[in-house]
Amino acid sequence: MTPEQVRAYPVLTLAHIGDCVYELLARSAVLHQGAYPAHETHRRTVALVSAEAQQDAARRLLDMMTEEELTVFRRGRNANPKTVPKHAGGEAYAYATGLETLFGWLYLLGRNDRIRELWDASREDRP
Repeated sequence: MTPEQVRAYPVLTLAHIGDCVYELLARSAVLHQGAYPAHETHRRTVALVSAEAQQDAARRLLDMMTEEELTVFRRGRNANPKTVPKHAGGEAYAYATGLETLFGWLYLLGRNDRIRELWDASREDRP
């Protein structure tokens, strides 16, 4: 897609796509850790994609984001979703939404190498 086409999408639509991208990366990372029973695979994936884990990842990435990426991240972080999950605090959920928005934006632009670079950097020194 062109940058103009991607810019036309609402922020929370970008976050919706980014949620899927982030989840797939997390599931793949868990798969590469080893062969676990389904419930353990699920537990490990949830630990990577929780709002708190995504907030931590976002904070780790802030210094390596470009100005354009920071703008996209902030748009997502500052979005006003209609609902916030009961199990996530507002700040954690906002950061998670910002990160998902960034990953969705990068995905729609076809910047898969950058997605991988950010994912890998967010996972450094992590199990």
